[in-house]
Amino acid sequence: MKRVMGWAALAVTLLVCAPPPAPAQPLFSPTQDPLAGSRVFGGKGCVKCHAVNGVGGKVGPDLGRIARPRSFYDLAASLWNHAPRMADRMRQLGIPRPRLDPRETGDLVAFLFTLDYFDPKGNPEAGRRLFTEKRCVACHQVGGTGGVVGPPLDSLRFGGSPIAVAAAMWNHGPQMAEVMRARGIPRPAFKDGELRDLIAYINQAAPAPEGPLYVLPGRADEGLRLFVGKRCVDCHALGAQGARVGPDLAQRGLHLSLTDFAAAMWNKAPAMLEAMKTRAVPQPQLQPQEMADIVALLYSVNYFAPAGDPKNGTRVAADKGCLGCHGLYGERGKPAGDLSRAKDVESPAGVLAALWNHSFIGDARPERERRPWPEIRPAEMADLVAYLRSLARRP
Repeated sequence: MKRVMGWAALAVTLLVCAPPPAPAQPLFSPTQDPLAGSRVFGGKGCVKCHAVNGVGGKVGPDLGRIARPRSFYDLAASLWNHAPRMADRMRQLGIPRPRLDPRETGDLVAFLFTLDYFDPKGNPEAGRRLFTEKRCVACHQVGGTGGVVGPPLDSLRFGGSPIAVAAAMWNHGPQMAEVMRARGIPRPAFKDGELRDLIAYINQAAPAPEGPLYVLPGRADEGLRLFVGKRCVDCHALGAQGARVGPDLAQRGLHLSLTDFAAAMWNKAPAMLEAMKTRAVPQPQLQPQEMADIVALLYSVNYFAPAGDPKNGTRVAADKGCLGCHGLYGERGKPAGDLSRAKDVESPAGVLAALWNHSFIGDARPERERRPWPEIRPAEMADLVAYLRSLARRP
Protein backbone atom coordinates (compact mmCIF):
# COMPACT_ATOMS: atom_id res chain seq x y z
CA MET A 1 0.00 0.00 0.00
CA LYS A 2 2.85 2.41 0.80
CA ARG A 3 4.36 1.67 -2.60
CA VAL A 4 1.06 2.40 -4.39
CA MET A 5 0.62 5.65 -2.45
CA GLY A 6 4.17 6.63 -3.35
CA TRP A 7 3.50 6.08 -7.03
CA ALA A 8 0.31 8.14 -6.81
CA ALA A 9 2.09 11.03 -5.09
CA LEU A 10 4.87 10.97 -7.65
CA ALA A 11 2.33 10.92 -10.46
CA VAL A 12 0.60 14.03 -9.07
CA THR A 13 3.95 15.84 -8.90
CA LEU A 14 4.79 14.87 -12.47
CA LEU A 15 1.36 15.96 -13.75
CA VAL A 16 1.91 19.42 -12.35
CA CYS A 17 5.39 19.70 -13.83
CA ALA A 18 4.76 17.96 -17.16
CA PRO A 19 5.14 20.05 -20.32
CA PRO A 20 2.30 20.67 -22.80
CA PRO A 21 1.54 18.12 -25.52
CA ALA A 22 4.38 17.60 -27.97
CA PRO A 23 3.83 18.47 -31.62
CA ALA A 24 3.00 15.61 -33.95
CA GLN A 25 5.93 13.73 -35.42
CA PRO A 26 6.66 14.53 -39.09
CA LEU A 27 5.45 12.23 -41.83
CA PHE A 28 7.62 9.43 -43.20
CA SER A 29 11.18 10.67 -43.44
CA PRO A 30 14.58 9.16 -44.21
CA THR A 31 14.41 7.66 -40.70
CA GLN A 32 11.04 6.02 -41.42
CA ASP A 33 11.79 4.05 -44.59
CA PRO A 34 9.33 1.22 -45.35
CA LEU A 35 11.64 -0.35 -47.94
CA ALA A 36 14.49 -0.52 -45.43
CA GLY A 37 11.96 -1.92 -42.95
CA SER A 38 11.29 -4.87 -45.24
CA ARG A 39 14.99 -5.72 -44.97
CA VAL A 40 14.82 -5.42 -41.17
CA PHE A 41 11.84 -7.77 -41.19
CA GLY A 42 13.92 -10.40 -42.95
CA GLY A 43 17.32 -9.68 -41.45
CA LYS A 44 16.15 -9.66 -37.82
CA GLY A 45 14.33 -12.96 -38.26
CA CYS A 46 10.73 -11.70 -37.97
CA VAL A 47 9.95 -13.64 -41.16
CA LYS A 48 10.82 -16.91 -39.38
CA CYS A 49 7.65 -16.63 -37.31
CA HIS A 50 5.43 -14.24 -39.28
CA ALA A 51 4.23 -14.34 -42.85
CA VAL A 52 3.23 -11.38 -44.99
CA ASN A 53 0.29 -12.33 -47.19
CA GLY A 54 1.16 -16.01 -47.02
CA VAL A 55 4.94 -15.70 -47.47
CA GLY A 56 6.99 -16.48 -44.37
CA GLY A 57 6.69 -18.36 -41.08
CA LYS A 58 3.51 -19.84 -39.63
CA VAL A 59 4.28 -19.55 -35.90
CA GLY A 60 2.67 -16.13 -35.41
CA PRO A 61 -0.15 -14.38 -37.28
CA ASP A 62 0.17 -13.28 -40.91
CA LEU A 63 0.95 -9.57 -40.55
CA GLY A 64 -0.43 -8.76 -44.00
CA ARG A 65 -3.89 -9.97 -42.96
CA ILE A 66 -4.42 -8.05 -39.73
CA ALA A 67 -7.47 -5.78 -39.77
CA ARG A 68 -6.91 -2.08 -40.57
CA PRO A 69 -6.17 0.55 -39.39
CA ARG A 70 -2.82 0.34 -37.71
CA SER A 71 -1.02 3.57 -36.94
CA PHE A 72 2.45 3.75 -35.41
CA TYR A 73 0.91 3.56 -31.94
CA ASP A 74 -1.38 0.64 -32.86
CA LEU A 75 1.69 -1.29 -33.94
CA ALA A 76 3.80 -0.13 -31.00
CA ALA A 77 1.14 -1.23 -28.50
CA SER A 78 0.77 -4.59 -30.24
CA LEU A 79 4.52 -5.23 -30.16
CA TRP A 80 4.65 -4.41 -26.45
CA ASN A 81 1.56 -6.42 -25.50
CA HIS A 82 2.70 -9.53 -27.32
CA ALA A 83 6.35 -9.31 -26.26
CA PRO A 84 6.19 -11.92 -23.45
CA ARG A 85 4.41 -14.50 -25.63
CA MET A 86 6.80 -13.81 -28.51
CA ALA A 87 9.80 -14.15 -26.19
CA ASP A 88 8.57 -17.50 -24.80
CA ARG A 89 7.93 -18.87 -28.27
CA MET A 90 11.32 -17.74 -29.54
CA ARG A 91 13.01 -19.46 -26.60
CA GLN A 92 11.12 -22.66 -27.37
CA LEU A 93 12.21 -22.53 -31.01
CA GLY A 94 15.78 -21.53 -30.24
CA ILE A 95 15.46 -18.24 -32.14
CA PRO A 96 17.70 -15.44 -30.80
CA ARG A 97 15.71 -12.43 -29.66
CA PRO A 98 16.74 -9.50 -31.89
CA ARG A 99 17.65 -6.10 -30.54
CA LEU A 100 16.50 -3.04 -32.49
CA ASP A 101 18.00 0.42 -32.68
CA PRO A 102 15.80 3.49 -33.28
CA ARG A 103 16.50 3.56 -37.03
CA GLU A 104 15.66 -0.12 -37.48
CA THR A 105 12.52 0.22 -35.36
CA GLY A 106 11.23 3.21 -37.33
CA ASP A 107 11.86 1.44 -40.62
CA LEU A 108 10.24 -1.81 -39.44
CA VAL A 109 7.05 -0.12 -38.19
CA ALA A 110 6.81 1.91 -41.41
CA PHE A 111 7.05 -1.35 -43.37
CA LEU A 112 4.30 -2.99 -41.29
CA PHE A 113 2.14 0.13 -41.67
CA THR A 114 2.39 0.07 -45.47
CA LEU A 115 1.14 -3.52 -45.65
CA ASP A 116 -2.31 -1.89 -45.74
CA TYR A 117 -1.53 -0.84 -49.30
CA PHE A 118 -2.04 -4.24 -50.82
CA ASP A 119 -5.08 -6.35 -51.67
CA PRO A 120 -5.58 -10.08 -51.89
CA LYS A 121 -5.54 -11.30 -55.46
CA GLY A 122 -8.69 -10.76 -57.48
CA ASN A 123 -10.66 -13.30 -59.50
CA PRO A 124 -9.49 -13.26 -63.15
CA GLU A 125 -12.63 -14.99 -64.39
CA ALA A 126 -14.85 -12.42 -62.70
CA GLY A 127 -12.60 -9.74 -64.17
CA ARG A 128 -13.02 -11.18 -67.66
CA ARG A 129 -16.81 -10.88 -67.30
CA LEU A 130 -16.48 -7.32 -65.99
CA PHE A 131 -14.26 -6.39 -68.93
CA THR A 132 -17.25 -7.16 -71.16
CA GLU A 133 -20.08 -6.02 -68.87
CA LYS A 134 -18.48 -2.65 -68.11
CA ARG A 135 -17.95 -2.23 -71.88
CA CYS A 136 -14.17 -1.84 -71.52
CA VAL A 137 -13.91 -4.35 -74.38
CA ALA A 138 -15.63 -1.88 -76.75
CA CYS A 139 -12.55 0.38 -76.74
CA HIS A 140 -9.60 -1.52 -75.27
CA GLN A 141 -7.71 -4.71 -75.97
CA VAL A 142 -6.14 -7.10 -73.47
CA GLY A 143 -4.00 -9.91 -74.85
CA GLY A 144 -5.21 -9.17 -78.40
CA THR A 145 -8.94 -9.24 -77.57
CA GLY A 146 -11.10 -6.10 -77.70
CA GLY A 147 -11.57 -2.81 -79.49
CA VAL A 148 -9.01 -0.47 -80.95
CA VAL A 149 -10.56 2.93 -80.14
CA GLY A 150 -8.42 3.29 -77.02
CA PRO A 151 -4.92 1.99 -76.32
CA PRO A 152 -4.39 -1.65 -75.35
CA LEU A 153 -4.28 -2.25 -71.61
CA ASP A 154 -1.45 -4.77 -71.74
CA SER A 155 1.01 -2.13 -70.55
CA LEU A 156 -0.92 -1.85 -67.27
CA ARG A 157 0.14 -5.29 -66.15
CA PHE A 158 2.11 -4.86 -62.94
CA GLY A 159 3.39 -6.81 -59.96
CA GLY A 160 1.54 -6.10 -56.72
CA SER A 161 0.27 -2.56 -57.09
CA PRO A 162 -2.50 -0.96 -59.19
CA ILE A 163 -0.76 2.41 -59.04
CA ALA A 164 -0.21 2.53 -62.81
CA VAL A 165 -3.93 1.87 -63.31
CA ALA A 166 -4.89 4.71 -60.96
CA ALA A 167 -2.59 7.14 -62.79
CA ALA A 168 -3.80 6.08 -66.25
CA MET A 169 -7.48 6.25 -65.29
CA TRP A 170 -6.99 9.74 -63.85
CA ASN A 171 -4.95 11.11 -66.74
CA HIS A 172 -7.19 9.76 -69.50
CA GLY A 173 -10.53 10.04 -67.68
CA PRO A 174 -11.88 13.14 -69.50
CA GLN A 175 -10.89 11.79 -72.91
CA MET A 176 -12.48 8.42 -72.12
CA ALA A 177 -15.66 10.16 -70.96
CA GLU A 178 -15.93 12.04 -74.27
CA VAL A 179 -15.50 8.86 -76.29
CA MET A 180 -18.06 6.99 -74.16
CA ARG A 181 -20.60 9.79 -74.61
CA ALA A 182 -20.04 9.79 -78.36
CA ARG A 183 -20.51 6.02 -78.56
CA GLY A 184 -23.46 5.89 -76.15
CA ILE A 185 -21.55 3.85 -73.56
CA PRO A 186 -22.57 4.49 -69.92
CA ARG A 187 -19.66 5.50 -67.72
CA PRO A 188 -19.00 2.50 -65.44
CA ALA A 189 -18.48 2.64 -61.71
CA PHE A 190 -16.53 0.11 -59.66
CA LYS A 191 -17.56 -1.29 -56.29
CA ASP A 192 -16.94 -4.21 -53.91
CA GLY A 193 -13.68 -5.46 -55.35
CA GLU A 194 -14.71 -5.22 -59.01
CA LEU A 195 -11.63 -3.27 -60.00
CA ARG A 196 -9.46 -5.81 -58.18
CA ASP A 197 -10.99 -8.60 -60.29
CA LEU A 198 -10.59 -6.57 -63.48
CA ILE A 199 -6.93 -5.97 -62.69
CA ALA A 200 -6.45 -9.68 -62.00
CA TYR A 201 -7.83 -10.39 -65.49
CA ILE A 202 -5.44 -7.88 -67.07
CA ASN A 203 -2.53 -9.45 -65.20
CA GLN A 204 -3.46 -12.91 -66.40
CA ALA A 205 -4.34 -12.10 -69.99
CA ALA A 206 -1.71 -9.49 -70.86
CA PRO A 207 1.85 -10.46 -71.80
CA ALA A 208 4.56 -9.93 -69.20
CA PRO A 209 5.77 -6.28 -69.06
CA GLU A 210 9.22 -5.22 -70.16
CA GLY A 211 9.39 -1.92 -68.26
CA PRO A 212 9.59 -1.20 -64.51
CA LEU A 213 6.90 -2.30 -62.09
CA TYR A 214 5.34 0.48 -60.03
CA VAL A 215 4.87 -0.59 -56.45
CA LEU A 216 4.47 1.29 -53.21
CA PRO A 217 5.61 2.61 -50.84
CA GLY A 218 6.15 6.02 -52.37
CA ARG A 219 7.79 9.05 -50.79
CA ALA A 220 5.46 10.96 -48.49
CA ASP A 221 7.66 14.06 -48.40
CA GLU A 222 7.63 14.22 -52.19
CA GLY A 223 3.88 13.52 -52.12
CA LEU A 224 3.38 16.64 -49.97
CA ARG A 225 5.24 18.73 -52.53
CA LEU A 226 3.07 17.29 -55.30
CA PHE A 227 -0.13 17.77 -53.27
CA VAL A 228 0.61 21.48 -53.23
CA GLY A 229 2.26 21.79 -56.65
CA LYS A 230 -0.49 19.88 -58.48
CA ARG A 231 -3.06 22.07 -56.66
CA CYS A 232 -4.83 19.23 -54.86
CA VAL A 233 -4.68 21.55 -51.85
CA ASP A 234 -6.97 24.02 -53.68
CA CYS A 235 -9.88 21.66 -53.02
CA HIS A 236 -8.80 19.25 -50.30
CA ALA A 237 -7.52 19.72 -46.78
CA LEU A 238 -5.08 17.47 -45.00
CA GLY A 239 -6.04 17.96 -41.39
CA ALA A 240 -5.85 21.66 -40.50
CA GLN A 241 -4.38 22.83 -43.82
CA GLY A 242 -6.01 23.19 -47.23
CA ALA A 243 -9.34 24.11 -48.76
CA ARG A 244 -12.72 22.61 -47.90
CA VAL A 245 -14.28 22.24 -51.35
CA GLY A 246 -13.74 18.50 -51.27
CA PRO A 247 -13.50 16.24 -48.21
CA ASP A 248 -10.67 16.48 -45.72
CA LEU A 249 -8.50 13.60 -46.87
CA ALA A 250 -7.13 13.09 -43.37
CA GLN A 251 -10.65 12.39 -42.08
CA ARG A 252 -12.00 10.07 -44.75
CA GLY A 253 -10.81 6.71 -43.49
CA LEU A 254 -7.89 6.68 -45.89
CA HIS A 255 -6.72 3.28 -44.76
CA LEU A 256 -7.83 2.04 -48.16
CA SER A 257 -6.08 -0.52 -50.29
CA LEU A 258 -4.54 0.69 -53.51
CA THR A 259 -7.36 -0.82 -55.53
CA ASP A 260 -9.94 0.96 -53.35
CA PHE A 261 -8.01 4.18 -53.93
CA ALA A 262 -7.91 3.70 -57.71
CA ALA A 263 -11.65 2.90 -57.80
CA ALA A 264 -12.48 5.97 -55.70
CA MET A 265 -10.39 8.19 -57.99
CA TRP A 266 -12.30 6.89 -61.02
CA ASN A 267 -15.77 6.97 -59.47
CA LYS A 268 -15.39 10.52 -58.14
CA ALA A 269 -13.50 11.96 -61.10
CA PRO A 270 -16.55 13.67 -62.73
CA ALA A 271 -17.38 15.61 -59.56
CA MET A 272 -13.72 16.47 -58.97
CA LEU A 273 -13.19 17.69 -62.52
CA GLU A 274 -16.33 19.83 -62.35
CA ALA A 275 -15.15 21.45 -59.11
CA MET A 276 -11.73 22.06 -60.65
CA LYS A 277 -13.32 23.66 -63.69
CA THR A 278 -15.34 26.00 -61.47
CA ARG A 279 -12.19 27.07 -59.64
CA ALA A 280 -10.08 27.32 -62.83
CA VAL A 281 -7.74 24.56 -61.65
CA PRO A 282 -6.28 22.63 -64.60
CA GLN A 283 -6.41 18.86 -64.38
CA PRO A 284 -2.92 17.71 -63.38
CA GLN A 285 -1.27 14.84 -65.17
CA LEU A 286 0.31 12.30 -62.85
CA GLN A 287 3.08 9.85 -63.59
CA PRO A 288 2.79 6.50 -61.78
CA GLN A 289 5.59 7.41 -59.39
CA GLU A 290 3.92 10.74 -58.62
CA MET A 291 0.66 8.93 -57.91
CA ALA A 292 2.57 6.56 -55.61
CA ASP A 293 4.08 9.52 -53.74
CA ILE A 294 0.69 11.20 -53.24
CA VAL A 295 -0.86 7.96 -52.00
CA ALA A 296 2.06 7.53 -49.58
CA LEU A 297 1.33 11.03 -48.26
CA LEU A 298 -2.34 10.23 -47.72
CA TYR A 299 -1.47 7.01 -45.90
CA SER A 300 1.05 8.77 -43.68
CA VAL A 301 -1.25 11.57 -42.51
CA ASN A 302 -2.52 9.54 -39.57
CA TYR A 303 0.66 7.53 -39.07
CA PHE A 304 1.56 9.29 -35.80
CA ALA A 305 -2.00 10.20 -34.82
CA PRO A 306 -2.79 10.92 -32.07
CA ALA A 307 0.36 12.78 -31.05
CA GLY A 308 -0.06 11.91 -27.36
CA ASP A 309 -0.13 14.04 -24.22
CA PRO A 310 2.79 13.81 -21.76
CA LYS A 311 0.50 14.70 -18.84
CA ASN A 312 -1.62 11.66 -19.59
CA GLY A 313 1.60 9.74 -20.10
CA THR A 314 2.59 10.28 -16.47
CA ARG A 315 -0.62 8.52 -15.44
CA VAL A 316 0.15 5.66 -17.79
CA ALA A 317 3.68 5.34 -16.38
CA ALA A 318 2.28 5.20 -12.86
CA ASP A 319 -0.74 2.98 -13.56
CA LYS A 320 1.24 0.42 -15.58
CA GLY A 321 3.89 0.08 -12.89
CA CYS A 322 6.77 1.68 -14.80
CA LEU A 323 7.53 3.95 -11.85
CA GLY A 324 7.62 1.01 -9.49
CA CYS A 325 10.87 -0.16 -11.10
CA HIS A 326 12.28 2.97 -12.72
CA GLY A 327 13.51 6.01 -10.89
CA LEU A 328 13.43 9.66 -11.97
CA TYR A 329 15.99 12.44 -11.54
CA GLY A 330 18.44 10.42 -9.45
CA GLU A 331 15.82 8.67 -7.32
CA ARG A 332 17.41 5.83 -5.35
CA GLY A 333 16.21 2.38 -4.41
CA LYS A 334 14.67 1.37 -7.75
CA PRO A 335 15.79 -1.86 -9.48
CA ALA A 336 15.68 -0.45 -13.04
CA GLY A 337 17.28 2.51 -14.79
CA ASP A 338 16.45 6.19 -14.34
CA LEU A 339 13.90 7.16 -17.01
CA SER A 340 15.06 10.77 -17.03
CA ARG A 341 18.50 9.56 -18.18
CA ALA A 342 17.31 7.19 -20.90
CA LYS A 343 19.23 7.36 -24.17
CA ASP A 344 17.98 7.52 -27.77
CA VAL A 345 14.35 8.28 -26.85
CA GLU A 346 14.05 11.60 -28.67
CA SER A 347 11.74 10.07 -31.33
CA PRO A 348 8.74 7.71 -31.15
CA ALA A 349 10.83 5.05 -32.88
CA GLY A 350 13.58 5.51 -30.28
CA VAL A 351 11.08 5.03 -27.45
CA LEU A 352 9.65 1.91 -29.08
CA ALA A 353 13.15 0.48 -29.61
CA ALA A 354 13.87 1.03 -25.92
CA LEU A 355 10.57 -0.62 -24.92
CA TRP A 356 11.19 -3.61 -27.20
CA ASN A 357 14.75 -4.14 -26.01
CA HIS A 358 13.62 -3.66 -22.39
CA SER A 359 10.85 -6.23 -22.76
CA PHE A 360 13.22 -9.21 -22.79
CA ILE A 361 15.36 -8.16 -19.82
CA GLY A 362 14.75 -10.68 -17.05
CA ASP A 363 13.02 -9.51 -13.86
CA ALA A 364 15.41 -10.28 -10.99
CA ARG A 365 12.75 -9.86 -8.31
CA PRO A 366 11.17 -12.90 -6.65
CA GLU A 367 8.07 -14.24 -8.40
CA ARG A 368 5.73 -12.98 -5.63
CA GLU A 369 6.96 -9.39 -6.14
CA ARG A 370 6.49 -9.30 -9.90
CA ARG A 371 3.51 -7.58 -11.43
CA PRO A 372 1.61 -9.06 -14.40
CA TRP A 373 2.81 -7.79 -17.77
CA PRO A 374 0.89 -4.53 -18.33
CA GLU A 375 -1.29 -4.29 -21.44
CA ILE A 376 -1.11 -0.87 -23.13
CA ARG A 377 -3.76 0.50 -25.48
CA PRO A 378 -2.66 2.50 -28.57
CA ALA A 379 -3.82 5.84 -27.10
CA GLU A 380 -1.96 5.06 -23.88
CA MET A 381 1.14 4.20 -25.89
CA ALA A 382 0.93 7.59 -27.64
CA ASP A 383 0.74 9.33 -24.25
CA LEU A 384 3.55 7.25 -22.77
CA VAL A 385 5.82 7.95 -25.75
CA ALA A 386 5.07 11.68 -25.45
CA TYR A 387 5.93 11.58 -21.74
CA LEU A 388 9.23 9.72 -22.20
CA ARG A 389 10.22 12.06 -25.03
CA SER A 390 9.46 15.04 -22.80
CA LEU A 391 11.90 13.66 -20.21
CA ALA A 392 14.59 13.36 -22.88
CA ARG A 393 14.06 17.00 -23.94
CA ARG A 394 14.52 18.39 -20.43
CA PRO A 395 17.97 19.77 -19.54
